[in-house]
Amino acid sequence: MNRQKSFENSLPTLYIVATPIGNLNEMTYRAIQTLKEVDYIAAEDTRNTIKLLNHFDISTKLVSHHEHNLMIAIPKIINDLKSGLNIALVSDAGYPAISDPGYELVKEAIREGFNVVPVSGANACLDALVVSGIAPQPFMFYGFLDRNDKNKKKELEKLKNYRETIVFYEAPHRIKKTLKLMLEILGNRSIALCRELTKKHEEINRGTIEDILSVIDDMKGEMVIVVEGNQEENVEDIKTFDQSIEEHVEEYIENGLTTKDAIKAVAKERGLSKNIVYNEYHKK
Repeated sequence: MNRQKSFENSLPTLYIVATPIGNLNEMTYRAIQTLKEVDYIAAEDTRNTIKLLNHFDISTKLVSHHEHNLMIAIPKIINDLKSGLNIALVSDAGYPAISDPGYELVKEAIREGFNVVPVSGANACLDALVVSGIAPQPFMFYGFLDRNDKNKKKELEKLKNYRETIVFYEAPHRIKKTLKLMLEILGNRSIALCRELTKKHEEINRGTIEDILSVIDDMKGEMVIVVEGNQEENVEDIKTFDQSIEEHVEEYIENGLTTKDAIKAVAKERGLSKNIVYNEYHKK
């Protein structure tokens, strides 16, 4: 058990500091003060963070902490905490550890017995969730789906029966393909596609997946997708599968069935029409 009373001890502290996701006016007074007072700031990209520090007249030393240097950066930061330093962790925008570097460092700092303290601020997931018009609780934050289409399909297959609202992040060059896969696997659900949150060109698109696909071609910028949970009444009776439809058919074929019979068996087991399984299998 780890019991932390953040402000009732003199232990060195790792501050997890949220920074604006677009609008600099969302930088909190506490975040500014924290960044001024710590011994140094560990940043995902020092080139981006220096612009933020200059804007708020913060002169604290910067060091690099990103996904490619964790093996070097984490031991260095832990040693500095052991030396009595207080350190702030920031990402390029939003909360560190939320689809950004940070989790591994937080886990190690906790293991070593130091304070790990959050400094609240902007978060794209919550911003999108509360304006989506889709039930905000319960919800599940998923973040980025796998970039590989085959793996992405597997992930969506596992998620399709969740009743909870699900929040995803996606890059603009992958958004159209991702929405098409969601339509194929999840069905034409209600979603909210939010882009450029808190920035000048903020845009929130609410409708079905088909609605959003009809206007997606002219959209740019980092995107958050809020997806309605499965609303089918008999969702508890629907089986979930760790494998894709193609892999499921292949498994039956390896066990001696013909392709036709394998498709028939998979359709029956999954509660799908044979045509859907046939089309999915022969797309490979």
